Amino acid sequence: MSEKLAGHLAIAATYTIFGLNIVFCKDIANAEAVSPIVLFTMRAIGASALFWLISFFLPVERVAKGDIWKIAAASVVGLLIPQLTFLMAITMSTSIDTAILGTLGPIFTMFFAFFFLKEPITGKKAGGVVLSFAGVIFLILNSVHAGGAAATSPLGIVLLLVNCLSFSLYLGLFRPLISRYTVVTFMKWMFLFSMLVSLPISAGGLLSTDFTTIPGNVRWEIAYLIFFATFVAYFLIPFGQKRLRPTLVSMYTYLQPIIAAVISISTGMDSLNWQKIVSTLLIVGGVILVGRSRAKMPDQVGHDESVGHDGEVVG
Repeated sequence: MSEKLAGHLAIAATYTIFGLNIVFCKDIANAEAVSPIVLFTMRAIGASALFWLISFFLPVERVAKGDIWKIAAASVVGLLIPQLTFLMAITMSTSIDTAILGTLGPIFTMFFAFFFLKEPITGKKAGGVVLSFAGVIFLILNSVHAGGAAATSPLGIVLLLVNCLSFSLYLGLFRPLISRYTVVTFMKWMFLFSMLVSLPISAGGLLSTDFTTIPGNVRWEIAYLIFFATFVAYFLIPFGQKRLRPTLVSMYTYLQPIIAAVISISTGMDSLNWQKIVSTLLIVGGVILVGRSRAKMPDQVGHDESVGHDGEVVG
């Protein structure tokens, strides 16, 4: 029971971090202090440095030569694309809508698991997909309205869907690869490659950004993004995965909309209406239906110390 409790606490803490991260990223975007690509590179640099530093105090784990380029590809699919699309989408969507769409990830993961890991799609899963898809369409149809930054644009929704799709593809396609290494070894290479890929694109922005003009509260939010939402979260997730069933882990995705909604509404950054409530019920209901399916991944038997989660919006 103590092991399960520790797993629950780890995953609950992780999704609490992600829920806060949605609101903080929205605040950073509103301040227009740094561009999305510069913010991503800062995140990659910070996480890479921390993971490499810790690795020096752990037993040496060598990565096979053939796996190096696979990890490089995984860093693009699992880090660069999801996080960059999230940081771009947050300027075009409200915090609540961002969190609502984040619950679609497990559905996308289901499809990629079917194609890459031969996990069967059951009737419950198919019904869940239809229900959640109806929720997304309803949200899109009710998101085009006056309100400027307070409204979610169709492009913002598309970017958030790409975010979920990319990370779900990462989980389905690279699952055998990430199961071969410990989380520190895998993540130190993942963040290193993502940093190297983003640096040529963000170098000009990094050099031209005047960090002295960034407001103090935004600096703290950037620090939170780098340390907690990147470094700490990627430690807690595999810790919980080893102690809880994957379906149970994915259910904690629903903490994100709750936390994001409470903070956003209380601070005046967003508002709650009946359309958002209906969209949330449809999407979450569909994911729950998918989660209740008993089919398991072929290699999903609790020994996987993999990195990442079941496809939620990754910020």
